[in-house]
Amino acid sequence: MLFNSFNFLIFFPTVTLVYFLIPQKIKYLWLLAASYFFYMSWNPKYAVLILTSTAITFLSGIVISGAKTKKAKKWAVFASFSLNLAILFVFKYFYFALDNLNTVRTFLNLSAYMPKFDIILPVGISFYTFQALSYTVDVYRGDVAPEKNFFKYALFVSFFPQLVAGPIERSKNLLSQVNEEHYFDYLRVRRGLLVMLWGYFLKLVIADRAAILVNTVYDNLTSFNGVHIAIATACFAVQIYCDFASYSLIAIGAAEVMGFRLMQNFRRPYFAISIADFWRRWHISLSTWFRDYLYIPLGGNRKGTVRKYLNLMIVFLVSGLWHGASWHFVIWGAIHGLYQIFEGITKGVRTSIIKAIKINADNFAYVWFKRITVFVLVCFAWIFFRSPDMTAANEAIRRIFTDFGSIDFAKMTDFGVDVPNAVSLACAVLVLFAVSLFANKNNDIITGIEKMIFPVRWTVYLALLFAVLVFGIYGPGFEASQFIYFQF
Repeated sequence: MLFNSFNFLIFFPTVTLVYFLIPQKIKYLWLLAASYFFYMSWNPKYAVLILTSTAITFLSGIVISGAKTKKAKKWAVFASFSLNLAILFVFKYFYFALDNLNTVRTFLNLSAYMPKFDIILPVGISFYTFQALSYTVDVYRGDVAPEKNFFKYALFVSFFPQLVAGPIERSKNLLSQVNEEHYFDYLRVRRGLLVMLWGYFLKLVIADRAAILVNTVYDNLTSFNGVHIAIATACFAVQIYCDFASYSLIAIGAAEVMGFRLMQNFRRPYFAISIADFWRRWHISLSTWFRDYLYIPLGGNRKGTVRKYLNLMIVFLVSGLWHGASWHFVIWGAIHGLYQIFEGITKGVRTSIIKAIKINADNFAYVWFKRITVFVLVCFAWIFFRSPDMTAANEAIRRIFTDFGSIDFAKMTDFGVDVPNAVSLACAVLVLFAVSLFANKNNDIITGIEKMIFPVRWTVYLALLFAVLVFGIYGPGFEASQFIYFQF
């Protein structure tokens, strides 16, 4: 069930209405049932996997809390991670491993192995697996007490707003909220609905419209020169941000309507002034997960410069693999790892140069120079992320650097976007830029809107709703388009 489907427009109000009407002591059971119904709407068989992951991590918490020795606790953590990652491997990485194994077998003149079964990637498996595993570590570290009620814990793992594509919540935040009393609050509901509406604007008006142009170019790279591929890549940067941020915003807003507080997942990433800053703003729930549960356990920056950079590279390689079982995702992660290592190595030199030529680090022009530089670097890495494979990525880069050419405005319709849609996209992106610019200075634009006088505030609400209804891309027969991060 997609957030941008008619089914969800019936499902969510129904779930929320019943949630506020039923007694407090059974609210969590209602949300648990709704969450499993939401997840099973894709494929009922998926429920077995999420239930298995839930049971494993729930039991690991019980075992850890009752273990007498640290060694026993470590074994419980090891078992939880091994079983969950084994499930993730089978359903997400089996064919990737098999393809690479067959490549080696072919090199050794051995016959390739072909499995006699098909494996379908369950939607959201990477997200809920990481969320469940974080609970095991949190209990081991003593950050949270083990949950004794299985159904409350199951709700933490499967909470429907953020189940399929995050944010990847921590037990310290979300699990504790299951026991809170949530009542209808007009101001909170109004704020949550506004956040959701902004999310729908990003998805339907910007992301899905930009997708037409991006797909047209990347599905037929040999028909376009370098400048067109560069434009499509920049549009993909906008598309993937608006697509993923929209899901997070709709999830955060839906949860807020019911009284739950989810963590922020994006903070204007294309306003970053360095690659490190970009990752403090992009997919925050995942980047902080890797920081807390992989980078720091590996030693972080506590074991010398070389080890720090090695740990960084490991994190980004794993991050790339987390995003997809393909080498072009791994290369994408490696590029970002190299970016950060280069930033770290050259930091002293760059600082000395800036001081020598007396550049004010806070100068408007210099700040935007850094932002544009980061955006270009990020876009280059996006080529590998968007391309279906390494061959396509190499072709895109080759054309950009050897056949850049010029824009042929007579062939702009070849992008698959007509003039009205191109103008609509440009205007919507300008609105996004203006909102981001305001939020970058004032931090919380939602609060700013809420403080407006009644007529102005409702003018903003209605204008945003009008934009979504009139300029949204709904597909043939009002078919809802899938969110990009569902494939991960």
